[in-house]
Amino acid sequence: MSALLTAQALPLADFTAPKIEYNELMPLLVIFGAACVGVIVEAFLPRTIRHLVQVALTVVALAVAGVLTVLLMIDQKELIAAQGAIAVDGPALFTWITLLALSLISVLLFAERSVDGGLSAFAGQAAAVPGSEAEREGTAAKIEHSEIFPLTLFAVVGMMLFASANDLLVLFVALEVFSLPLYLLCGLARRRRLISQEAAMKYFLLGAFASAFLLFGIAMLYGYAGTMSLGGIADALATQTGGDVILLVGTGMVGVGLLFKVGAVPFHSWTPDVYQGAPTPVTGFMAACTKIAAFIGLMRVFYVALGGSRWDWAPMMWVVAILTMVVGSIVALTQTDVKRMLAYSSIAHAGFLLTAFVGLAQTGNGVTTGITSTQAVLFYLVTYGFATVGAFALVTLVRDAGGEATHLSRWAGLGKKSPLLAGIFAFFLLAFAGIPLTSGFTGKWAVFTAAWTGGAWPLVVVAVLCSLVAAFFYIRVIVLMFFSDLPADAPDVALPGWQTTAAVALGLAATVVLGLVPGPVLDLAARAGEFIR
Repeated sequence: MSALLTAQALPLADFTAPKIEYNELMPLLVIFGAACVGVIVEAFLPRTIRHLVQVALTVVALAVAGVLTVLLMIDQKELIAAQGAIAVDGPALFTWITLLALSLISVLLFAERSVDGGLSAFAGQAAAVPGSEAEREGTAAKIEHSEIFPLTLFAVVGMMLFASANDLLVLFVALEVFSLPLYLLCGLARRRRLISQEAAMKYFLLGAFASAFLLFGIAMLYGYAGTMSLGGIADALATQTGGDVILLVGTGMVGVGLLFKVGAVPFHSWTPDVYQGAPTPVTGFMAACTKIAAFIGLMRVFYVALGGSRWDWAPMMWVVAILTMVVGSIVALTQTDVKRMLAYSSIAHAGFLLTAFVGLAQTGNGVTTGITSTQAVLFYLVTYGFATVGAFALVTLVRDAGGEATHLSRWAGLGKKSPLLAGIFAFFLLAFAGIPLTSGFTGKWAVFTAAWTGGAWPLVVVAVLCSLVAAFFYIRVIVLMFFSDLPADAPDVALPGWQTTAAVALGLAATVVLGLVPGPVLDLAARAGEFIR
């Protein structure tokens, strides 16, 4: 009682209210608020109108957050917000607008119902045993899980927070906020339920291990620096002379947790299984948006907090970059499933991005002209994201009686059956291969230039050789589609609804424009500058 009276007697002047920059954080708040409203919608609205309301709410929230982010980019005001927890700087805002744009396209794929007989790609009743009578009754009644839309919004706000976290604890919270919804979304495929549930379980278990590594690494860095602020850790690196073992162990464990989300070797084993088993719209969403958020989070931690110890962690990242490029490119040659091939392709692309990251070409490191690592990675993530979402949107259209026909043998002669679909898919593959006049060529030129400028020219040589290997398996699919005979039991090409059509059109337009006229986006990435602390 005396302690309570003492607490009540404290003068008001001794309490300092935290300062929260609501205007600068409004895009995050809009998405989070819409996600919470989506949960309430699930509880109170009748099932017949939930889907429409959830789609409208999600699209409006993403659009409003996008407009607010653009206004912040025009204002060009950089600050550390929320008591030092969130960095609202150029790279963060550029990442936010990219995530919001790609999430909006992905939501269109989530809402598609025309491809599979009036049903979406998601299970009607996730709790029903696969193949059971309850599942058949739910399918016949066209029951759908409209919870996927608030789950998606929670994932998006987690990704946005992850890319802008200026505190290791906030980084961990953001990681869990966007990971947990993805674990659920991966297990909600309407077709091939068992492989979908297996993918979700693998992703969850391996993700939990990676999160544990990250959390232990955060504890180690806190023990070294006495703070979880990225700027505070950088200051400790500049002033302390002891505790190198704790620093190295913490750096390594944090690196494991972040490289897992990037999909880098040897932390990549979840990628092909999850990409194959998850509903294809979710696969496209994950492949594009998760990689964007994870890479920017990785760069922020290692550039801002651990930049002073780059000579300690750079050799590790060199090895990881080389392994990621080599394994991703070579193992993709052996794949017989389109989604698994694109999964290993994404691993190889993570390696290409790591070349620019390891180069550490920054304005403060003597790079006064030319492209910096941050600019190159930001641009590459944009090019890769739009092409990836467009490619996976096309995968949803090639179908047989069992659903999507993803085995490569089923794509033989597809160019004769549907020249338009095969032609657009071939163009996306050429972009992944980095063929000139596509966005992929400009993206690879950017990251290779940044790596060369930063002195990582051996990585560039390895990356070019791996790009040649990767081009082989991309061109192999193109040859299969256009120069193989059409089998008698060839799969059908579903007539897409406007949602899938819009997703493919936007992905194709971005891939073409960024290949022919990359200057405006490169300039925008350059104006984003470097990470602040």
